[in-house]
Amino acid sequence: MLYYLAQYLNRMFDFPGAGVFDYISFRSSMVVICSLIISMIFGKKIIRVLRKNQIGETVRDLGLPGQKEKEGTPTMGGIIIILSIVVPTLLFADIKNIYIIVLLITTIWLGLMGFLDDYIKVKKKNKDGLSPKFKILGQVVLGIFVGSIMYFHPDVVIKESNDHVVNVVEDEVVEVSDDVNKSAFSKEEKSLKTTIPFVKQHEFDYGDLLPDGMKHKNFFTYIIYVVFITFVITAVSNCCNLTDGLDGLATGVSATSGFALAVLAWVSGNVIFADYLNIMMIPNVGELTIFITAFVGACIGFLWYNAFPAQVFMGDTGSLTMGGIIAVFAIMIRKEFLLPILCGVFVIEGLSVIIQRVWFKITKKVYGEGRRVFLMAPIHHHYQKKAEKDTSSPEMKKRIEAKIVTRFIIISIIFAVVSIMTLKLR
Repeated sequence: MLYYLAQYLNRMFDFPGAGVFDYISFRSSMVVICSLIISMIFGKKIIRVLRKNQIGETVRDLGLPGQKEKEGTPTMGGIIIILSIVVPTLLFADIKNIYIIVLLITTIWLGLMGFLDDYIKVKKKNKDGLSPKFKILGQVVLGIFVGSIMYFHPDVVIKESNDHVVNVVEDEVVEVSDDVNKSAFSKEEKSLKTTIPFVKQHEFDYGDLLPDGMKHKNFFTYIIYVVFITFVITAVSNCCNLTDGLDGLATGVSATSGFALAVLAWVSGNVIFADYLNIMMIPNVGELTIFITAFVGACIGFLWYNAFPAQVFMGDTGSLTMGGIIAVFAIMIRKEFLLPILCGVFVIEGLSVIIQRVWFKITKKVYGEGRRVFLMAPIHHHYQKKAEKDTSSPEMKKRIEAKIVTRFIIISIIFAVVSIMTLKLR
């Protein structure tokens, strides 16, 4: 809203300072500050309301250190994250932008799903929460919606980079075309092309999976695309949910992933950098930088209360939403194949659960009793158990959780840096 107000003031009255709202860098900085203020100030009030209404976490006894102390800690704190994303975005972003609209719908849709899941667990005293079939259905609906927008909407287009428009020597721009905006890239085209990391010919079109001349090829390409991105959204959101097992873990990891996505979105929407890096230029996608910086600010602000020892848990309201946002965002900037690297911690957490369950079932059939690869899954609990065995001091046992979270966040930073490096490493 402030974005449109500034445009109006600048156009009608040449209002001093209003033109600064035209810069994505300025608005990105403002949404970070705004989301931090909302999460830190209003977060405290929301926690009080949650505590007053006895919306507290019910902890299963898994024999982990410090687990009993978490009983009754307010949950559904994901509401804080959602508010800290949506409000700054509405204030500073161009809400007519189709990419912004899709991400706002994604945030609200998954937020409602997560909220319903948490409500059933807390208020209805049903530990299973929302039916897995209902969760999958909700994610499938979202996948169809996002896939249809990417395939059919006229504003969702790409531009291919032309050769020798910007000549670069030793990382310095030495020659720029007089009309770079027109000549650096080919005309806008509708396409399902995406990016494959670390590959010289780094563009891939989903239509290439089917033979040329195939009857109804476009329809089947659309089906393949929707099925795949639905899988991506489901996988990332559920892996984020699995990661949310220690104070500040999912929030910290999501913040680092969000920062990397902000860089990727900004360069993909900037004609000079897209040409210099020889990547596809995606018109209007630079506006997504506003949304994702609000996401990063919301995560960091939520850490104020979620860091060890946590005063509030995000619940599925937050974890499903954050994972879904990261997945949909990557899809819209054509970087879905980068997600295994960008969300490396999420992938490791998800794989640890799959490996544990599969190995347990196999060994039960072979040996008559199930055996485990990890002391406990997801893998962050494995390290909790391992550290507890190696530590005798009660005081040190209390610090195990914070230490594991810090190290996982450091690992996620490495993954984020490698993801950004893929812009040049091919």
